[in-house]
Amino acid sequence: MFKKFIKQNIVLVLIIILWFIASESNIWSAYVLPSPQRVLRAFYIDIINGNLIKNIYVSLLRVIAGFSIAFVFAFIFGMLLGIKPERFEYFRNIIEFMRNVPPISLIAILILWFGIGEKSKIIIIILAAFFPIFINIRQAISSVDNKLIEVGYSLGFTKLKIFFLIMLPSAFPSILAGMRIGLGYSFRAIIGAEMIAASSGLGYMILDSQQLSRSDKVIAGIIAIGVLGYIFDIIFSYFIKKLPYSKGVSIES
Repeated sequence: MFKKFIKQNIVLVLIIILWFIASESNIWSAYVLPSPQRVLRAFYIDIINGNLIKNIYVSLLRVIAGFSIAFVFAFIFGMLLGIKPERFEYFRNIIEFMRNVPPISLIAILILWFGIGEKSKIIIIILAAFFPIFINIRQAISSVDNKLIEVGYSLGFTKLKIFFLIMLPSAFPSILAGMRIGLGYSFRAIIGAEMIAASSGLGYMILDSQQLSRSDKVIAGIIAIGVLGYIFDIIFSYFIKKLPYSKGVSIES
């Protein structure tokens, strides 16, 4: 356990040491590279005055809402197109096209259609999280061993039983893997969306700090979103271990 902890943190510690040395030797100005102490102080002040907590809360609500909606749609369409793979050909081109369009590039048109409120930001998250979840679910369902399905039919299972007792358990590891990837994409997308059209959230805080020439607060905001995403990944991995059918899911960071 101790060796694993050392392996996981040795590079991080080295980066912080190099950061400290670079800032103290004045290779770059404090504006370009603020010291770790200055960043920690900015982090502490924003926690004390409630600014950081408020922005984390706002971003978190947006991520949860967008990710949840994305999962529901990805699960439904992934199952439908996975059970009947031939149907996927009708949607292949549009799905491949949209999958390769960065959600951030759609912000301008989404603001035009939905305004600068919550809808445009939630849609950005949905688009970012949908495709990794959908692709994993569709491929997992369409790849279920036909021999297992034939065994189910030979035992007199209905189509509903085959789905819930054979197909879904077989696809479960891929579903969880897709959800984990989609969650990470959600955090990436919300920061970009908040940097362009928001008055609150971590993305807005980072952009506002940059405009005020507060590079220490910019780095504090980046650290905050990284830590927040990492914590959620740990929580997600923990629940993966506790859920049924989760054997075979990779949860290593």
